[in-house]
Amino acid sequence: MATANKNLSQYDKSRLPSAFSFRFAIVKAQWNIQVTDGLYKGAYDTLLDLGALPGNIVTIDVPGSMELIFGCRQAASISPPVDAIIAIGCLIKGETMHFEFVSMAVYHGLSQLNLTLPVPVIACVLTDNQLEQSLARSGGIHGNKGVEAAVTALQMCGRDI
Repeated sequence: MATANKNLSQYDKSRLPSAFSFRFAIVKAQWNIQVTDGLYKGAYDTLLDLGALPGNIVTIDVPGSMELIFGCRQAASISPPVDAIIAIGCLIKGETMHFEFVSMAVYHGLSQLNLTLPVPVIACVLTDNQLEQSLARSGGIHGNKGVEAAVTALQMCGRDI
């Protein structure tokens, strides 16, 4: 877990393959956009830094985190095909059970996609108690989980399962 003393968003390019020959889809929720935009920027910029071509990164916007599941399924069928999908969302706990229901449904849905799709789906969906926590993890003092998702996506590209 990221802490103020440890930023998990740093990576060593020399230990990673080049992203040059891979295609990626980033499916981004519009809800809590100040957070999802930060996560997206972290993921997108990292893919470029690792060698991905801008034309090989497809972006699909969806209204909220619940719609990430459908958006990722759509991303898996675009042509030319992608090698990995990154799902970006942010859920912040409120006063009702809605947070728990949506969080569990989103992670269950993304898990199911990983069992059924021919490409990996990387979950970059923050589930925090407060907006400040999400901002700290989307480019703030705790780094950027979007960076970590991009590195994970690249590491999963081309794996035969």
